[in-house]
Formats: sequence, C-alpha cells, structure tokens
Amino acid sequence: MSVERIASRYAKSLLELAEEQNCLDEVRNDIKLFSKVAKNSDFASMLKSPIISTDKKQSVFNAIFDGKISDLTKKYFKLILNKRREVQLKEIALEFTDQYKIKKQISSVVLTTASPMGDDMVKGIIDKLTNSGNTAANIELETKVDPSLIGGYILQFDNKLYDESVAHKLELLKKEFNKNEYIKNL
Repeated sequence: MSVERIASRYAKSLLELAEEQNCLDEVRNDIKLFSKVAKNSDFASMLKSPIISTDKKQSVFNAIFDGKISDLTKKYFKLILNKRREVQLKEIALEFTDQYKIKKQISSVVLTTASPMGDDMVKGIIDKLTNSGNTAANIELETKVDPSLIGGYILQFDNKLYDESVAHKLELLKKEFNKNEYIKNL
C-alpha cells in the first residue's frame, strides 16, 4: 500500500475519532506540536530507525509529549508505534492537517511583500480573498517579507500563484525587450 493511502486512512481515522469526542481543535494543536518536533533531525532519525525498539520510541514520545498533548493523541501515537507505522507519521500529520482544513473550510494563504504590512492592510486582503470566492470561507494567512520584490506582493494559495511584484514586472519587461528584434540590432 502506498504511503499516501496509509497516511490518508490513518489521518481520516484520527479526524473522525477527534470529531466524535469533540476535541478536533485540540488534536489539531497536538498534530501541530508533533510537526514542529518532527523537524528535529534526531527525532526524525529515531522515527525511521529499525534498530530502535518500539518501547524505546514510546519512551521518547512520553518524555517529549507527556502533559503537552491530549489523551486521544497520546493513545493514537501509541497505536501508530505498535503498528510500526511511525515512519509514516510525518505524512499522516500532513494529511491530517489537509483533511482538517477541508473539514473546517480553511484556505492557507502565503502573502509575501517587500516590506511589513499593517494590520489594516492584512485585514483588507483577507476580506478581499474571502469575498472573491477563490478561497474557502476561512483564511489562515502567513505573511513573509522579501525586500528583493522591490514593491507589490506575491500571493500563494490552493496551488495558485499571483505575482504582482515590481521585480516580476521588471523581469517580464526585460524579456519583452529581449524579444524585440529592432532593439537587438541597435
């Protein structure tokens, strides 16, 4: 069975169980915490290691997550470890997050600007996106600053990219000039 199918099934089961027990948001926070911890290379290596026993891995999970995650998530991690699916835990966490966002009608949007934006501007952009019909009803906005844009913005969501930066427009203009045979011959 492919990793995607495994991740999808395990994520769906956690989502449905969390929903039944009215703790979906709490479990999402637990999964966010796990995803942050999983970025640690030592932790990731431990998950993938066939040499480290399930009991040792469970001890590591207990040491890291005790008192920080819900009982449901703790039991879920134990089940994953016992089924020897810990290698797929990162993918399961990603899939859970995707399914959660679909369930809660959340679009993740990344807005990159040349300089930091004020709260009013950010709110205005969120309102325009929500009213456009191109995003889900709720927006989870991540803002980034990249001075190389010179001005304008880049907006990314749902596998779409809108590049309205000055740097991009200058690049397009440069390409247009390079295509012009008259200018090349001067």
